[in-house]
Amino acid sequence: MKITKVYTRTGDKGETSLVGGVRIKKSDIRLEAYGTVDELSAHLGMLVAMMQDGEERDLVIRIQNNLFNVCTHLATDQSQTPLYPSAHLADGEIESLEEKIDLLMKQLPERQGFILPGGTPAAAQAHICRTVCRRAERRIAALAEVAEIAPEMQQYVNRLSDYLFVLAKIINFNEGKSEIVWRNVCK
Repeated sequence: MKITKVYTRTGDKGETSLVGGVRIKKSDIRLEAYGTVDELSAHLGMLVAMMQDGEERDLVIRIQNNLFNVCTHLATDQSQTPLYPSAHLADGEIESLEEKIDLLMKQLPERQGFILPGGTPAAAQAHICRTVCRRAERRIAALAEVAEIAPEMQQYVNRLSDYLFVLAKIINFNEGKSEIVWRNVCK
C-alpha cells in the first residue's frame, strides 16, 4: 500500500477511523488496545536494532509481522465490519512460541528467585518489551469484555510476554552477563 499523504486532519477533533471506516473517539478502549500493541512493535524494533543477526532476531521480526495482524484484528469492530484475512494469525504461531520458549529454557541454568530486569542493553530492552506486552494483554482483555475478540489474540500476546522474558534471560546468558536476583530489602 502506497502512502500518499501522512496527515488527513480527520483526527483533529479527537476521533479516528477503524478498519472499515467506523469512527471512534481516540480515548476508546479499542484504540488503546491496538495502540499498545503498536507501541510493543516499536519497542521490538529497538530490540531488533540491538540484536545480532540470527534465529532470535529473525523470530522477533516475525513477531512484529504477527503483531500487525493482531492490530488489524483489534482495529476491526466485527459488529460493523467483517475481518480482513490479514486479521488472523497463521496456524501454529502460538505453538511455535511455546516450542521456542521450551527450547531456550533447556539452554539456561536452573535459577531460583525473581530477577531484576536488566543485564545487557538488548536484554534490558527485551524486559521493556515484556512489560509493554503485559500491558497490551491487559488492554486486549478489557476490550474482549465489550467486543468480539478471537481468543487466540489474547493467547498469542500472553505467550509472547513469556517468550520475551526467556529471550532476555538467554541474551544475558549468551553474553555471560549475570542476572541480579531480587532480594527483599524490607526484611
